[in-house]
Amino acid sequence: MIIFGGLNNHSIMKKIVAIFLFGSQVLFGQNISSEQIDSLVKVSMEMMPQAGLAVAIVKDGKVVHAKGYGVSSVKTKEKVDENTLFCIASNSKSFTATALGILVDEGKLKWTDKVIDYLPEFKMYDPYLTANFNIQDLLTHRSGLGLGAGDLMWFPDGNDFTINEVLANFQYQKPITAFRTGYAYNNLMFIAAGELVARISGMPWSEFVETRIMKPLGMTRTAGLYKNLKDDSNVAFPHNSEHGKVVQLAKYEMHEKDGSAAGIVSSVNDMTKWLMLNLNDGKYGENLENQLVSTKSLSEIKRPHINQRFNAKPNDPTKNHYRAYGLGWGIKDINGYTVFSHTGGLPGMLSHTILVPEINFGLVVLTNASPGGLGLVTIPNEILESYTGVEGRNWVAWADSRIKNDEAEADSVLDYVWDVVAKANKKDINIDDYIGTYKDKWFGDITIEREKKKLIFTSIRSPKLTGEMMYYQDNTFAIKWKYDDMECSTFAHFTMGNDDGATTIKMEGISPDIDFSFDFHHLYFIKIK
Repeated sequence: MIIFGGLNNHSIMKKIVAIFLFGSQVLFGQNISSEQIDSLVKVSMEMMPQAGLAVAIVKDGKVVHAKGYGVSSVKTKEKVDENTLFCIASNSKSFTATALGILVDEGKLKWTDKVIDYLPEFKMYDPYLTANFNIQDLLTHRSGLGLGAGDLMWFPDGNDFTINEVLANFQYQKPITAFRTGYAYNNLMFIAAGELVARISGMPWSEFVETRIMKPLGMTRTAGLYKNLKDDSNVAFPHNSEHGKVVQLAKYEMHEKDGSAAGIVSSVNDMTKWLMLNLNDGKYGENLENQLVSTKSLSEIKRPHINQRFNAKPNDPTKNHYRAYGLGWGIKDINGYTVFSHTGGLPGMLSHTILVPEINFGLVVLTNASPGGLGLVTIPNEILESYTGVEGRNWVAWADSRIKNDEAEADSVLDYVWDVVAKANKKDINIDDYIGTYKDKWFGDITIEREKKKLIFTSIRSPKLTGEMMYYQDNTFAIKWKYDDMECSTFAHFTMGNDDGATTIKMEGISPDIDFSFDFHHLYFIKIK
């Protein structure tokens, strides 16, 4: 959910970081100590207002660091510790892949089975794909659809889309690449994978991962969904920390259908057990006497299934040659080591997990403030590179400048648009020309109605996406939504008919930094009345 831009003031930031890090005797190529992690976190949290975060490291079968920093809520001021619960968001995806691996081990399905054999409602944009889309295709972001396609069926929260609608609505989305030839992140495929787990196992996805994965591992404070928690004390609240001010947000209300993509709630203490399971080839227990998922299934989960990029002559300090995606894990090389990792993001909640099997190392960082780049990027990368012997990188300076540059660029665009709106000449605009009900094939109906001299855009299926439409220019309006946990203001571009006013609407996010899950650009509304 975080997109970084350029880098400035590197030398200044490097001096600041040196005061803290080198004063604590961090040496590149040596494992970072707990005291040095404390210093790194201190630098990170002082450079940009944040709420809280937690960090845990496992090495050679032991937890060598597990600690919380900051507060779980700026209102209550309760401190974060190693047992504080955070939403891990898209790090839930690796649990979903493992759940399917367990079912493969039990002979209840094969990785290459066709999805439609288990989910007859599943329908892609092409009959061939519908017939041949297999289970691995659900977990690899290689469907051919664009980044975040269809995400408005689960994001933001409060919508009423059903799992059967999600499965059927792939047919209305347009591909941007050929099937299995390109990588584009897609949450809805993992939602479909969760429904596959439910139908084959006979229990909801959240119940399956809780009983078949979390309970055996002793992840006693972890749940597939927030509503399933038996003890909701010591829970981190989400926050927004842009522009120097930290504001607490409401908790994200996750549906059961969406949990397999982003629903799990956990602590760094519990997540160390998940990391060690993966480092121990699916084994767990005091003497690794138990096998949760087979080594064969884990090997399939952690092999590259779709290439993201390749560079035969890398010139960056990490010596990164390739990036790929397995089944719910990202895969890359750093300084000769194979690294498995994943990030996750919901409004005000970010996470990062990392595994380096060759050195028996695992790391998890959980944060409760967006954008959180200093916590989500700098801390895990600084720690990872200390363990893999990478030199010459200053992640704190890099992330700080990039976040500030992104904010400045987004602010510039938004300020310009709202300035144009404020000065727009509306004398030649008949707002009644735009009133009506419009339908998109997968998002459903929206209405545009007059409230005195204002136009109000209302999403029938996703009520939080309701807001005032303000004239911008030509037949374009800017919409400022009532939902403001994240910046998602939107342009609505109307096509006008000869006599009946507007006939169609296309949309796009205004900010260049808008989250990809606000996939307004995939919508095409046609006036129906």
